Amino acid sequence: MPLSKSVSRRQALSYLLGGGVALALAGGATSARARSLVKPWPSQRAVPALALPDLQGQPRQLAQWRGKVVVLNFWASWCEPCVAEMPSLLRLAEASAEHGVVVAAANYQESEGKVRSFLDTVLGEVPERLVVLLDRDGAAARAWTPRVFPSTVVIDRQGRGRWIVVGEMDWSGKEARALIDPLV
Repeated sequence: MPLSKSVSRRQALSYLLGGGVALALAGGATSARARSLVKPWPSQRAVPALALPDLQGQPRQLAQWRGKVVVLNFWASWCEPCVAEMPSLLRLAEASAEHGVVVAAANYQESEGKVRSFLDTVLGEVPERLVVLLDRDGAAARAWTPRVFPSTVVIDRQGRGRWIVVGEMDWSGKEARALIDPLV
């Protein structure tokens, strides 16, 4: 299915459900492909505030990315699906930055040293294009997610939540494109 800016949220969700991606956590899906649950962000729910330091100690806020699509991922180094997903988040960050997409990865309650070591091991570096945030007390993860890792929220250019993805996704694959491309 070719994607264009005319793909509706309903069409994108239907496409994802048809592909078997969204049913894993909804009741015993057995397919190896079904590793995430994709659902629309609740329309009545405002996005929570986000103010976290990055790895350089600089404060980052969601408001600074207004006008861009934000892919906000919550992860931990002890989470095996997070480890598997991280390289695809980096690929997304590198491929989509010029299209107005920011990929931010908020680590859940681990030290800066642990996060840096993880990134060096898994990615071979601390990446430039991927914004790595430190959720030291876990308050951001509690506010944004069902506290299942990884969880990712896709936020549109107006700062509204559009999708929440619970579980591992290939962020460089067609399922992710179905979520992001219509917002770009």
